[in-house]
Amino acid sequence: MISEKAIEKAIDNLIHFAGLLGQAVIVLIVGFIIIKIVLGIIRRALNKTALDVSLHTFISNSVKVILWAILLITALGVLGMPLSTFVAVLGAAGAAVALALKDSLGNIAGGIIILVTKPFKQGDYIDIIEVSGVVEEIDLLYTMLKTFDNKVVSVPNGKISNAVMVNYSSEATRRVDCKFGIGYDDDIAQAKDILLAVAESNPDIFQEPVPFVGVSGHGDNSVVIDLRVWCKTEDYWNVKYFLEENVKLAFDEAQISIPYPQVEIHYKK
Repeated sequence: MISEKAIEKAIDNLIHFAGLLGQAVIVLIVGFIIIKIVLGIIRRALNKTALDVSLHTFISNSVKVILWAILLITALGVLGMPLSTFVAVLGAAGAAVALALKDSLGNIAGGIIILVTKPFKQGDYIDIIEVSGVVEEIDLLYTMLKTFDNKVVSVPNGKISNAVMVNYSSEATRRVDCKFGIGYDDDIAQAKDILLAVAESNPDIFQEPVPFVGVSGHGDNSVVIDLRVWCKTEDYWNVKYFLEENVKLAFDEAQISIPYPQVEIHYKK
């Protein structure tokens, strides 16, 4: 039969555990309230910053996970459970998850860098890792680009943060560089006047800085002349296509030849 002393000890242990359980519940309730308050303060603080909304969510969720982990460890400590073993298991599990998701974590780190440093933004035209397109969306894992032929390309943020990137939209103005070849028998001064006249005929081309024309080389078949003009970034392609077409028409009208490679074959019997 169970002795009276054993029953009393069991009751004492039960009362003691109930007291610890009550303390743990109180810790959880108070901790839950504190977490809600802290997260509210963090959200309000983030809303006052210039950080991207995607980064707001990541920071809030990260803080939430950390606070809940601390709260659960504290509650288990109140119950008298050995925390060293629990922390060791939690650390090992975290290391295993980090190893399994190392590529994704690298992308997340790259996404955070992009969202904080802002080397480009939605709507910018960029060139990155042999892909060119307009930025459609930036999240923590991938950046979505839409190419000019309407393809959507997903680029991992981890690669973007470690690669050379060209942003064509970061500045309000761009320089349009064109090269035109004329024959060695053609008048260089006349060709330069025609190039300047074509540049002046387009209202999208700035006259300050003034358009620049100069001989840049002597090729196998032609004298190469550079034409450099400035325009608004959004007008770049319109100006580029305008110059390429109208210079050809103006050269044809002035009977200035645009040479092309030719091969002479001598047939000998």
